[in-house]
Amino acid sequence: MRILLLVTAFNALSQRIFVELGEHAHEVSVEMDVNDERTIEAVDLFRPDLVIAPFLKREIPKKVYENQCCMIVHPGIVGDRGPSALDWAMMDGATQWGVTVLEAAAEMDGGPVWASATFAMRKATKSSLYRNEVTDAAVTAVLEAIARFEQGEKPIAPEEQSVASLGRWRDAIKQADRRIDWAADTTETVLKNIAAADGAPGVRDNLFGETVFLFDAREAREPGGDVPLARGELGKISLPEPGAVVARSGPAIALATVDGALWIGHVRHPNSPHPFKLPATIVFAKEVASLPEIPLNSPGGYQDIIYEEDGAVGYLHFPFYNGAMGEDACRRLLDAYTKATERPTRVIVLCGGPQFWSNGLDLNRIEAADSAADESWVNINAIDDLADAIIRTTSHITVAALSGNAGAGGVFLARGTDQVWMRSSVILNPHYKDMGNLSGSEFWTYLLPSCCGTENARRIAAARLPMGAKEALNLNLANRVFAGASELFMAQVKASAAALAGSAEFPRLLAEKQAQRAADEAAKPLSAYRKEELSRMRRNFYGFDPSYHVARHNFVHKVPKSRTPVTIARHRDVAWQAGREGRRKAS
Repeated sequence: MRILLLVTAFNALSQRIFVELGEHAHEVSVEMDVNDERTIEAVDLFRPDLVIAPFLKREIPKKVYENQCCMIVHPGIVGDRGPSALDWAMMDGATQWGVTVLEAAAEMDGGPVWASATFAMRKATKSSLYRNEVTDAAVTAVLEAIARFEQGEKPIAPEEQSVASLGRWRDAIKQADRRIDWAADTTETVLKNIAAADGAPGVRDNLFGETVFLFDAREAREPGGDVPLARGELGKISLPEPGAVVARSGPAIALATVDGALWIGHVRHPNSPHPFKLPATIVFAKEVASLPEIPLNSPGGYQDIIYEEDGAVGYLHFPFYNGAMGEDACRRLLDAYTKATERPTRVIVLCGGPQFWSNGLDLNRIEAADSAADESWVNINAIDDLADAIIRTTSHITVAALSGNAGAGGVFLARGTDQVWMRSSVILNPHYKDMGNLSGSEFWTYLLPSCCGTENARRIAAARLPMGAKEALNLNLANRVFAGASELFMAQVKASAAALAGSAEFPRLLAEKQAQRAADEAAKPLSAYRKEELSRMRRNFYGFDPSYHVARHNFVHKVPKSRTPVTIARHRDVAWQAGREGRRKAS
């Protein structure tokens, strides 16, 4: 079928559905919802059999849904209505939730039901639930809805659904509903409130007399790390009244609660020159400078790089917030990786984080820098140093275990390892050009042609499309794919890594790796690839064309798209339209 995806933004859920529909042989195009006129035009151009809205903040124009079957993907159980479905479910402590595919109607979320899917709620942030359980359930429900549509079935009114309990209308959640009462709320309650707003919009609070929004909350623990921090001490630090800032650790600040403390890694200061998410210790650098410091990644401190060993396998976790890796993060990760290579292990598994493996450059830090060009330059060099070290490792077999999505330089940082193992639901974006024609580095000009061939590499870079695990496996961007939730994936990774380290074939595999690396280096040194890539990147950063800086600014400041890129809006691709007209005349 020909399916048009209508979206406010081409987010993780929309990309996953785009990929899944393509794998099911549907012809898919995407239109970003700018205004009614553009949406109506998109429908006229593409003439879809079906319109699906996976992520849409406005109503579909009446002219469209009255003349075209339109399905809305709602992140709530059958009967649930309103714009804050997942937020309310988390705030209410729901143990089960779901996704419903509705037919668009005049009444918001009130149309008949095409399909639904449920899932068990997990203790996690809203963004983590959205990218995992909600997205998986949405794919299941959308595919079922399409199958029913193709078979000529009709949707069912919500009240006719055979479910034990129906949802209800809930107004948009307000900051007053999320408010933290520091004098009464326990650490667990505060963490729940912030988790239900993580991603967007955050929880409004007051720090150092300024209104800010809190993100990236993690429980502060005793230096031993096994039990929550007891009220009255943070190591040697006395805790004053709840809500007070009492310590710092890397990007994070510690706030006292009635029964302990928690770390806040990121804040958004809407009235500052940089009104987007930044590390808390950067936003309030002067205010926290004199506070006691708990070393980053030490027991009791904020944790964003964790190394552990199990037999002959070392596991390096780096759950950087939103997968962003600034210069400091890259330097610290390189140091941790170097130390891992010095351990008497055989295999090193780079695990990234549970939400993202890596998304490359930290665009927010770059946008906030005094010189965005200079910060971009030091950041790309730092991540290239890390990529260089990974590729040159000949003492171990290296594995990238992708439990979460990866984009841009993060994809190629992973491909720099010997083996890439992916969870089946992971989406890759192995390209850079959507960020203002950024040319990219991380040795992609060496790695991508090596794994999938020159022609495929050229096509992938030009297409700028999200890629699922199945395609990544076919193109050798991934070596193995595992199905299942994140916990099952990590269990499978650990079993496979242990088997690899203990294999009788390990000496041969390591010798072959060493020989291949030597041959590749002799044919063209890594330094040559890096020099070529960085010469183009330098023009992106310092040259006369401001495209990268404009695109980064718009991305960081969440400026809505004024048009849909033709890479995903094939109905706006002149060549595609010409081909379609020719096919129509021929038939």
